[in-house]
Amino acid sequence: MTTFDTSHIRNFSIVAHIDHGKSTISDRILSLTRTVEERDMASQLLDTMDIERERGITIKSNAVRVMYDADDGETYQFNLIDTPGHVDFTYEVSRSLAACEGAVLVVDATQGVEAQTVSNANLAMNANLDIVPAINKIDLPSAHPDEVRAEIEDELAIPADDAVCVSGKTGEGIHDLLEAIVVLVSPPTGDINAPLKALILDSYFDEYRGVVAMVRIFDGSITKGDELHMMQANYDFLVDGVGVKRPAETPVDELSVGEVGFVVTGLKDPEAVRVGDTLTGASRRCPAPLPGYREAKPMVYTGLFPIDNKDYENLRDALDKLHVNDPSLVWTPETSAALGFGFRVGFLGLLHMEVVKERLEREFDLGLIATSPSVDYHVFKTDGDMIAVRSPQDLPEPVNIEHIEEPFLRASIICPPEFTGAVMQLAIEHRGITTDMVHLTERSVEMHFDIPLAELILDFFDQLKSRTKGYASLDYEFSGYREADLVRLDILLAGDEVDALSFIVHRDKAYALARGLCDRLKEIIPRQLFEVPIQGAIGNKIIARSTVKARRKDVLAKCYGGDISRKRKLLEKQKEGKRRMKAIGSVEVPQEAFLAILKVDD
Repeated sequence: MTTFDTSHIRNFSIVAHIDHGKSTISDRILSLTRTVEERDMASQLLDTMDIERERGITIKSNAVRVMYDADDGETYQFNLIDTPGHVDFTYEVSRSLAACEGAVLVVDATQGVEAQTVSNANLAMNANLDIVPAINKIDLPSAHPDEVRAEIEDELAIPADDAVCVSGKTGEGIHDLLEAIVVLVSPPTGDINAPLKALILDSYFDEYRGVVAMVRIFDGSITKGDELHMMQANYDFLVDGVGVKRPAETPVDELSVGEVGFVVTGLKDPEAVRVGDTLTGASRRCPAPLPGYREAKPMVYTGLFPIDNKDYENLRDALDKLHVNDPSLVWTPETSAALGFGFRVGFLGLLHMEVVKERLEREFDLGLIATSPSVDYHVFKTDGDMIAVRSPQDLPEPVNIEHIEEPFLRASIICPPEFTGAVMQLAIEHRGITTDMVHLTERSVEMHFDIPLAELILDFFDQLKSRTKGYASLDYEFSGYREADLVRLDILLAGDEVDALSFIVHRDKAYALARGLCDRLKEIIPRQLFEVPIQGAIGNKIIARSTVKARRKDVLAKCYGGDISRKRKLLEKQKEGKRRMKAIGSVEVPQEAFLAILKVDD
């Protein structure tokens, strides 16, 4: 594969709301350009993980090179970057867009513009990309492409006269889409004689070759044997090989200006290679790194504990292996009196948490218990110090707390007008603050809220879908920390605190949550030979209680009559035995009790 003239290179990304069909369109492009033979085609070819294919979502971005023979008689090199659609992976999407000159914005012909469509369109416009609108799923009977074309113009302010109507399923319109990319997307620019400047889009670990980095070249070139420098990580390495994905790895002699490919670093430490970092020459460096780099910051934390404590080391090894291909995953060891040894794990969001937990259970054959998810609170103490608290057990005593700040999100919800009341009521119930509301079209309203992240991670999305009959779509971004009246709610069983059933909650919601949790646990915890009180407490104050009644034996069964004092003597004897047993007895908590905390809203 020879170095291409940059005027015949097109670098573009496909972005869309989740489940609008961008991976299916990618498959059709690979098929039409004969990059992959028809007999080797599989559904969602660029989604390599089983979970991605089963759920129909993209979790890891993928870059593939295709050669396209256009109608003008020229051959063009397309570098297609398939990106995740979920809001948890917005940073990864932004780095992929930074490597492109164009973006294909896919909109579902049956559902129209949704929340993440708006978010991804804004990301593309902020990156000054050439946008090619594509209306997908036109083969469905419920498709209304003309109305969707009007929505794209009204809601996104993107000219949609030349929007391409396609069907990722049947392949209709894919040729027209490729021709539109040739015409509408600008070729890359750069100087091959300037010092190397390349952006790291993604990385993965190879057992034999070390870390492999996906890169986009802006200036200069890379060949095997070059000594390169990573500007953010401040790390040097020797290039062990370069190549491109088609989508199988194909070695090449050189990666030049405007091209996208992979670089074999040979490094054994995945921490050294970071998404968004800038590659340059070790001896001849570019003046400044590319803008936009930031560390991936976890937003949601949960405790992961093995059901069998013997699997603790296996869980540690599994997290180490996952971290190699997912650097955003962070964890610290954690100990629970109820659950034993485990880890407090940080995730980018709830979807990220679900995917990682499922991969741990599937790929490493582990049985796991996950505690209630929490967020990163900023606790300001009376002595002037500020500490970050990710677990309820780390919260200081109330007398030592000046105030607590929690992370807030700026949420955007798009729904039909008839559901605005239900959405606003839902936001109020979750401590959301309405900032504004815009009528985009006769069929859609966009509402903006400021809402605490802690409220969003429990049941907000499920409630939103049920109250709007599935028509609403949600997008959000981090907006900062705000002061809130937060307390630690503890659950006591027979007077003993169960650390795994503690969580941080707003004071106004503490009673309802404690009441619901105590009632749920009363149904789950088996009856003992003594009475078991279940209490919800804030500090030393009990705010809710349920009682598991004792299992009793009918000691009066043999008494057919006679003096009442005889019966009373037997009952008092039983009562005294219960009292002694309660003093020395312990309550066994089944695993279902630890899952109940996530289902209080039922």
